[in-house]
Amino acid sequence: MMSTNKSRKKGTATTAARNGMTVASGVLNRLAPGEVASVLRILLDRHPNLTREAQEIAAELVSSVPVGDIADDVCARVTRLDMDDLHGRAGKRSGGYVEPAQAAQDLLEEAVAGHLDDMKRRMDLGLYEGAESVCAGIVLGLFHASRQKSGGMLEWAPDFPAEHAGYAIEEYLAGYPKSKRRGVGDRLSAALVASVSEWSDMIFRITKRSRQR
Repeated sequence: MMSTNKSRKKGTATTAARNGMTVASGVLNRLAPGEVASVLRILLDRHPNLTREAQEIAAELVSSVPVGDIADDVCARVTRLDMDDLHGRAGKRSGGYVEPAQAAQDLLEEAVAGHLDDMKRRMDLGLYEGAESVCAGIVLGLFHASRQKSGGMLEWAPDFPAEHAGYAIEEYLAGYPKSKRRGVGDRLSAALVASVSEWSDMIFRITKRSRQR
């Protein structure tokens, strides 16, 4: 009888452990990004021996950037803005009157801001290859957007794609020491010009100017 009770208790404990693992797994799959980051920080605090491996995995994830995916997302973000978005920002406001052209410019800049921030973040981390891919994706996406006759926001800011592409290139090159900007600029220009030939003069002008700053 004693052994039977022990077996039952052991079986109950095993079942409870399995149920606990299942619940924990379900919770992990439903965590928000911020909560996942908190779990990772706690895990690394408790197991510092995992820090190096975590850093290697993070570097691999952040440095791997498909240019085409960035370009597609930038183009979609820019071209999907419509007149409803513009009406929500232009006209009379508590701070005064906002011109439609200015409202369009602001909205378009906000649409691309996330990718620009991501490019600068990679530069700060020393992940220059990934940052260059993001920069190229931004430029390519803006070029594709400029070629679409969507009748959307770009009608109010037709110069935005080329101007903001130039700004992205300038910000990228500014992250390098002056001594390295020539080689980086030449490499970026060679990668971009074949795809955005109509902007080649602008790209060469910006890369040349960056060497003199």
